[in-house]
Amino acid sequence: MATRTTDDTGPGRERRLSGRQGRALLRPLLAAVTALLVAGLAAGCSALGSSLRVVWEAPVDSNIRGYGNGTWLVGDTLVHSRYDAVTAFDALTGKGRWEYAPPGQEHICAASRRTAESVVLIARGNMTDAGCSTVAALDLTTGRERWHMPGTPGDLAGTFTQLVAVGGGIAVLRDADEWNPDARPGASGSKALRAFDLRTGAPRWTAAVPEGCVAEQVAAGERQVVAVLACARTELLLAAFDPADGRQRWTAPLGGRTTPVPDGQMTLLSAEPAVVQTGGTTEGQPGAFLAFGAGGKSTGRIETTGRYGTVQAHTPALVAVADGRLYLGAESRERQAYRDRVVAFDLTSGNQVWLEDVAVAGGLRALDVTGGRVTVLADRGSRNDGLDELRVLDSATGDEKESIEAGLDVDRAQGELADLLVYEELIVAVRQDSGRLFSVYTRE
Repeated sequence: MATRTTDDTGPGRERRLSGRQGRALLRPLLAAVTALLVAGLAAGCSALGSSLRVVWEAPVDSNIRGYGNGTWLVGDTLVHSRYDAVTAFDALTGKGRWEYAPPGQEHICAASRRTAESVVLIARGNMTDAGCSTVAALDLTTGRERWHMPGTPGDLAGTFTQLVAVGGGIAVLRDADEWNPDARPGASGSKALRAFDLRTGAPRWTAAVPEGCVAEQVAAGERQVVAVLACARTELLLAAFDPADGRQRWTAPLGGRTTPVPDGQMTLLSAEPAVVQTGGTTEGQPGAFLAFGAGGKSTGRIETTGRYGTVQAHTPALVAVADGRLYLGAESRERQAYRDRVVAFDLTSGNQVWLEDVAVAGGLRALDVTGGRVTVLADRGSRNDGLDELRVLDSATGDEKESIEAGLDVDRAQGELADLLVYEELIVAVRQDSGRLFSVYTRE
């Protein structure tokens, strides 16, 4: 925390005070300084001597499958999905609140990445016969289905999270039809988007995509719905639709590529603002983050490599869009200084706003942006003990507000972090491998 000093050597200031007079004048000064220091600590500039304590952890799970997985924090309810059930816990105590199991012998094939109005969309069905042919809206406060309807059949395990969206009071699904031989290889023949009332499932609208195009990914916000389209085998577009009636507002090219990007190399990160990650999903692979404003105008292109270093774009836990900014974890190798850092970019211009070194190279684990704060979990490597440190930065300036020696190795012993969630004083580490799928920590 920086401190400000003032020059106190002007005329009349050179006279020395001694004895009782000096002590009398020093007492209020010392009291004022002490009050300022206490106020600074209370404001969150640091948390000296603090550490993290495990509040509770999920039981060890060795039966993880490659589909149906998801974790969401809705208020003080922590919800976890796997192939056979969705379970909710009290985030403060770990006590179970409810459990949802799909009917019959069905599996949960996949779930939407985000929630809206405490609702998540799931695809359920038989993975081997009829496919994941039902889409259901699951209320995360009760564990009950609000509604369900026929969805896109087939094996959606690898792609469903990008093919449905919730936001702005609606659920958006891609329509299902036969495969289109003229579309990009590997893309289904979805030629329309359908929107439904998020609470009731009542149809809202159907929007046709441009001729020769298919919708690959969708995202929804309060003011617009956006979709990544594959057209004429090679052309990739971003299209925006009015959430009220489905009217197409604009389209914009993505990347200007002459050959198709392989499936999984394009990620729709946000609807408001519209942000797409192209490439960079494999370590060492080049890529960029593209931002679009009103009318589809390009407002920024942020490369995965720049003066800030190399963005760890292949790690979803180090990429976040919040409050009109893009927050990224990056690695810098300048001369003999290898550092991991957090970089913030303005999505209306693509300009770098701030940069803060947070760890030795390879030490950055995950970040979360909530309530004007960037919470970072990292191994700074200063002790060579593998223990992690929690740092809290001001999301507007990058200034450090808090630093806590966790006293724990949060990820290495129990699986790579898939996400970091923050609720009040709780920190939730979400893992993607077998073992304890999440652990809940608090400051002490």
